[in-house]
Amino acid sequence: MALITSTEMFKKAIAGKYAVGAFNVNNMEIIQGIMEAAQQERSPLILQVSAGARKYAKPIYLMKLVEAAMIDTGLDVCLHLDHGENFEICKQCVDDGFSSVMIDASSRPYEENIAETKKVVEYAHAHGVVVEAELGKLAGIEDAVNVSAADAAFTDPEQAADFVAKTGVDSLAIAIGTSHGAYKFKGEPRLDFERLEKVTSLMPGFPIVLHGASSVPQYLVERCNSFGGQIPGAQGVPEEMLRKAATMGVAKINIDTDIRLAVTSTIRQVFVEQPEVFDPRTYLKPAREAIKDMVAHKMRDVLGSSGKID
Repeated sequence: MALITSTEMFKKAIAGKYAVGAFNVNNMEIIQGIMEAAQQERSPLILQVSAGARKYAKPIYLMKLVEAAMIDTGLDVCLHLDHGENFEICKQCVDDGFSSVMIDASSRPYEENIAETKKVVEYAHAHGVVVEAELGKLAGIEDAVNVSAADAAFTDPEQAADFVAKTGVDSLAIAIGTSHGAYKFKGEPRLDFERLEKVTSLMPGFPIVLHGASSVPQYLVERCNSFGGQIPGAQGVPEEMLRKAATMGVAKINIDTDIRLAVTSTIRQVFVEQPEVFDPRTYLKPAREAIKDMVAHKMRDVLGSSGKID
């Protein structure tokens, strides 16, 4: 087992018409649940760390937890920085031992995005680390990412091809209708598959990434609401749309909100049904199991990545 880049796993995913799940992690139980699911499903995986997670858990703790998880399961892991806002944080993660980083300069003017991304690519590649970038903006709120619907813009396919050629980036997150957080759509859910097809036709075999791709399962929403939650009307990306995208050149699909819902809904249920509980293990253990079950379902039935480890 080792920390690996996403290069070979993306090649296999595109050829096999499936996607690799990139799951956000914040603590031990989340890492354990995801890794146990991957071990059970024999699925490749990416563990990704946001700026918020780095502040919450501290990088050294996350690095050691991932190291322990690899030893425990015998699985290779790609450890990825999610939404690095500038060169400095990307450099720090490369120096800390991450095998993949994302530079998200999508809020800047196009030429500035190119310049910042190229700077990260040059440093990361010199250290054997791969780089993801973003073009177009996803509406919604998740950790430090906050983009209003009015400011969201779908990715232009021709610009995407130009961006990749000029930066040398290894994968690209595009905007085709997904959104960060639990409230993704007003009205009927829709992903722009024609735009995706155009992007992949201009860059055949190049790994495309979908952010904001949690499906927000209604059973988790209902569980949250039944035990004191306040998230009525939450609507995610239908799983059949994600499965289709995974057959069309999308090599990486990010999942975070669904993990949060699995944890929170389970803990709320324990507290309501067992108000005398004060031992954290009593509610964190079922939360970890809920994460495992949800992630295993994603790998098996949505991403199509189960059984893809040699």
